[in-house]
Amino acid sequence: MLKITTPLSEATIKSLKVGDSVLLSGRIVTARDAAHKLMVEEKPDFIREYLKDAVIYHCGPVVKQDSKGEWSFVSAGPTTSSREEPYQSTVIGEYGVRAVIGKGGMGPKTLAGLKEHGAVYLHAIGGSGSVTASRVKKVEKVFMMEEFGTPEAFWVVEVEDFPVIVTMDAHGNSLHANILEESEKVYKDLIK
Repeated sequence: MLKITTPLSEATIKSLKVGDSVLLSGRIVTARDAAHKLMVEEKPDFIREYLKDAVIYHCGPVVKQDSKGEWSFVSAGPTTSSREEPYQSTVIGEYGVRAVIGKGGMGPKTLAGLKEHGAVYLHAIGGSGSVTASRVKKVEKVFMMEEFGTPEAFWVVEVEDFPVIVTMDAHGNSLHANILEESEKVYKDLIK
């Protein structure tokens, strides 16, 4: 199991390969559909410093606030990443993002962007939201909550030993594409 910590260097990212199990620590930023659309269409500067050499997590967390106004995550499972396919490569390049966490993988446009900009896609296990939330040690900031609502807001958090697997690397390899190709071969053999 490899351990990496943000900020992430290009050299660190390029050392990762499809199939590597990773424990990630440091800053990550949640971003879903509304956040990605905003980053592509309006290119806001408020989130820039939090994304440089950092990680975007496709997640709509369940959160709670204590009597002191401090936020914490109750559930933080990954959401399906394919919805961000139209935006992700542009966001990676514009903001200097080094990794994207989600579930289900992404398509060829994102894969090309990962290779071009030196970034990776990290698969998180779905259905384990409360376990994943236990890896979130601190909520630093939240942006756009009033405008987008809790799940779609940008949550800037610190994580410790967040478990993920590299399924798309900075060298143009995709476990998701490989599985699709192999599945299509099996399917064609079955229908002969």
